[in-house]
Amino acid sequence: MPQTPTRRSRHPHPARGIASLPIASLAVVIGLGSLGTHTSAQAQAPAWPVKGIRLIVPFPPAGGTDIVARTMAPHLSAALGQTVTIDNKPGAGGTIGTDIVAKASPDGYTLLMATSSTHAVAPNLNPKLPYDPVRDFAPVMNVNIGPNILVVTAGLPVHSVRELIALARSRPGKLTFASSGTGTVYHLSGEMFKSMANLEIVHVPYKGSGLAFSDLISGEVSMMFDATTSVMPHVKSGKLRALAITSTRRNPTLPEIPTMIEAGVPGYESTLWIGLFAPAGTARAIVTRINAEANQVVRRPDVREAFAQQGTESVGGSPEAFAAQIQADIVRWGKVIRDAGVQME
Repeated sequence: MPQTPTRRSRHPHPARGIASLPIASLAVVIGLGSLGTHTSAQAQAPAWPVKGIRLIVPFPPAGGTDIVARTMAPHLSAALGQTVTIDNKPGAGGTIGTDIVAKASPDGYTLLMATSSTHAVAPNLNPKLPYDPVRDFAPVMNVNIGPNILVVTAGLPVHSVRELIALARSRPGKLTFASSGTGTVYHLSGEMFKSMANLEIVHVPYKGSGLAFSDLISGEVSMMFDATTSVMPHVKSGKLRALAITSTRRNPTLPEIPTMIEAGVPGYESTLWIGLFAPAGTARAIVTRINAEANQVVRRPDVREAFAQQGTESVGGSPEAFAAQIQADIVRWGKVIRDAGVQME
C-alpha cells in the first residue's frame, strides 16, 4: 500500500518510473493514490470542511487555469459552506505551485487546479521534477477540456490541412511552426502533426504566445497551434487563417472549423485539460464530497457558458475516470516527446 508522502519525500523521475510502467500497473497505482492511504481515516468520515479551503493555481492570474478556478470557486464555496480562496503560485511552468500541494497535509484544506502540462507533459520532460504526478496526488475531477487550433499566416497559399500537408511536402524543411515554448502542449501539438503527417517542418520556440503571434502574423513563421481564446481574435480580424481544431469532434462554439481528423490526419488529438486534485492520502470521503460538489458546479448553465466563452467544455465525472485520463496522457505525451526527441532547454 502506498505511503502518505511527507514534506521531504522525493520520488524517482516519472519519465523513467511512471511512463515505463505497464498500463494496467499504472492504473492500479493511480487508483490507489486516489483512494488515500489511511483506512481508519476513511472509516471515521471526519467532519469536513470546518474552515476555509485554499485552491492553489500554479500559473499566473488571468490565464486559462486561473479563469477556470475563479469560475468554480464561488460555487464550491456556497456548496461546501466555507470560503474557497484562490492562491496563485506561478513559476517553472507550473511546477512550483504543483509541488506545494504535493507536500501539503492531506486534510482537504489545500487543493490544486492543474493541467495536463503539469501532470502528463512535465513528468516525461523534466528529469528533476520535484513531485510525482501519480503517487503525490489524489485526482478529484477533470473540470474542463479545451482544444488547440492550427492556424497559418494569411499569406500562406493554403486553405485546408490537406493543402498545407501538400505544400510542406513540396518544400521539405522550408515551412516553420511557432510555439509559446519548448515542451508546451502547443509545441508538442506541432511535433505530433509533423510526425503523423510525415512532414519536415522546423520548430521555432518563443517565450510566450504573444511574440509568436507577432511573427506569425507578419509571415516570419508559417503556422502555429495555440488555444482557441488566443487564436480566434486574430482569425476573426483576417490576420490568420484557421485550418483545424485538435479535438476529436468539432467545438460547439466554432462549428465551422473541422477537426484535424476530418481535415486529413487520422487519429490526431491534442487537448489541454484542467483538473482538480488533492494531496495523496486525502480521505476518500473528502475526495468524494469535493467530486460530487464540483460535478454539480460544472453542470450549471452559467458555468458551461463561461467555459464556452473561453473555447472549452465542461467534463466532470468520477475520480477514477480522471485517473484513467491522466494515465492515458502520460503514455501518449511520453511517446510524442520521445519520438520528437524533445528536451528541456
